[in-house]
Amino acid sequence: MVARIAPVLVFLIAVTVIAELADKAKLFEVAAREAAHLARGRVWRLWLLVVALATGLTIVLSLDTCAVLLTPVVLAMARQLDIPPKLFAFTTVWLAATASLLLPVSNLTNLLALHQFHRLDVSYLAVSWRPAIAAILITVAVLAVLFHRDLRRTYVVPPTPEVDDKVLFWGSAGVCVLLGPAFVSGIEVAWPASVGAIILVVLFAVRRRSALRWSLIPARLVIGVVVLFAFVAFLTDHGLEDLLRRVAGTTSDLRLSATGAVGSNLFNNLPAYLAMEPVASSDPHRMMALLIGVNCGCLLTLWGSLATLLWRSRCDAARVDISWWSFLWRGMILTPLVVAGSVLVLNG
Repeated sequence: MVARIAPVLVFLIAVTVIAELADKAKLFEVAAREAAHLARGRVWRLWLLVVALATGLTIVLSLDTCAVLLTPVVLAMARQLDIPPKLFAFTTVWLAATASLLLPVSNLTNLLALHQFHRLDVSYLAVSWRPAIAAILITVAVLAVLFHRDLRRTYVVPPTPEVDDKVLFWGSAGVCVLLGPAFVSGIEVAWPASVGAIILVVLFAVRRRSALRWSLIPARLVIGVVVLFAFVAFLTDHGLEDLLRRVAGTTSDLRLSATGAVGSNLFNNLPAYLAMEPVASSDPHRMMALLIGVNCGCLLTLWGSLATLLWRSRCDAARVDISWWSFLWRGMILTPLVVAGSVLVLNG
């Protein structure tokens, strides 16, 4: 248990430190404003650029980075540009979930699943790329339909924010760009994440020591992950696996995905994955079907994933009201389409 969870926790701490320090260097704020310039006053162009930014951040720096750090930036940008903010709020939270299938580092559930793919001697990316692309495209299509009126708007292009320290800005940009190829190189992902975090910590120690605080380390999140591991291990030892095997079945990937989605929305996607992993661990396609369910199918309830809870808190801080009913009815449109579509592509 310790050997399996330790690299996940190291990665989680390192990537959180990278994301927080990159945010302090104004990397994400400048990226969002540059997107506003490139879109030349058209909301639909700006939205497509935010889609690309949210997708890239999720894939390379995990869904929590997109939900927690990009959300307040794009909401503030929407307010300044007088654009209804829910378009961008749902874009960040939905893509944080559905774009998190592609790489192991994109979601904690993927990192946990990586152990099984290694055991089966199968490349994670070889199985994930088709359903991941399908999930992203379906999400973008649903967003375009639901918010088509907002996409027709125009806005006045704002000035680009000043960068306080170009060394920190370009250092953060370089680390984030290099993490992408490092994460798909086959190296244990905790290593490049740790190196990137150390580089940024050293840069900030030299240039802006005041930004280095213990609060950069996500202590509560780490403790929560450890507790979930222990709790699910206890339940698995006391008959949970047999119950879930009967519910999920042994042949239908769609049934397995649906069971994972239901578990995520009732409880949370991390314990849902941990509880159901033994049911799917004998086959890489079954493993990916489970990940589709827990990653993409957790968008019905606000507690479906940790990223969604953090996203809601950022929306509240930005005074953007997202009620549980508003989240549910939109999720009821997306979730069946993205889960079924991704499973269909997986088995196509």
